[in-house]
Amino acid sequence: MNILFLPYLYLGAGLAVMIVSGNVLVTGSVQIARHFRISTLVVGLTVVAFGTSAPELFTSVRAAVNNAHEIALGNVIGSNIANIGFILALVALITPIPIRNRAIGFDLIVMFFVTVLLFVFGYNGHIGLFEGISLIAILIAYTVWSVVKSRKTQDVETIPAPAKNAFIAAAMIVMAVTGLYFSSGWFVEGARAIALQWGVSERVIAVSIVAVGTSMPELTASIIAAFRKEADLSVGNIIGSNIFNITGVLGITTIIRPLHIASQPMFITDMLWVAGISIALILTMLPLSKGKINRWEGGALLTLFFAYLVILYKL
Repeated sequence: MNILFLPYLYLGAGLAVMIVSGNVLVTGSVQIARHFRISTLVVGLTVVAFGTSAPELFTSVRAAVNNAHEIALGNVIGSNIANIGFILALVALITPIPIRNRAIGFDLIVMFFVTVLLFVFGYNGHIGLFEGISLIAILIAYTVWSVVKSRKTQDVETIPAPAKNAFIAAAMIVMAVTGLYFSSGWFVEGARAIALQWGVSERVIAVSIVAVGTSMPELTASIIAAFRKEADLSVGNIIGSNIFNITGVLGITTIIRPLHIASQPMFITDMLWVAGISIALILTMLPLSKGKINRWEGGALLTLFFAYLVILYKL
């Protein structure tokens, strides 16, 4: 087999397995939500978000251990931009996303808060152990609050009975995350090999090819959830993934190995893009009481994402 063709084979195989794994993850997660009488929004913000962010976690930790700090940090920054500007935008283009749960307003605030916090932590060019522990503490507090709040406010009578027992649903989630781990690895390796053939820098690879590659599980899970009329799961997955990428992925990564930021101006530019596209998402969802992310709004977010890529590759 032609060695130049192998990266494309890895790319295709990784995408195919991620689609299947995303389907299984959504099914298992919805069943878990029904067993524990919590909303699908909370499951999307926690179980699905953490599961689909597993590729980002594994990629950033391995990159940090190998002293590829630009990839470790750029993977998270690029993924958060791609989650909103590419994935959620693409889902909205396929099918408009209704915003049924006003409680999502708090989650949007948390997402924006941790984005600003990352900017503050990284402004001095170093994200270390203290910052990592602080981010993990925020993640734990946010997760506990989300579950407790849902249990108190959710009308259990409106939740359908689960179609599968809890053990099978949990096994489905574990199998799906395992599939996402391996398939995202194939996708990223294929994408990186192709990008290197094109001769682009490590930072550009990290915040574009690697970031989009590790975000493919979010894409498959969100699209599948949207088609199944689980809008809360679809939106919750994206917001929860962005929160987890910063608090969980970077928290764990910097506890294992502190990160050094090579280019301060590039970091500031990337973080301004993350903050800007987060604000754009918030604006598209207003008013939260009867909001909807329409196709034209999805198109606007996608345009912002491609503008970012154009600027990125020109720098």
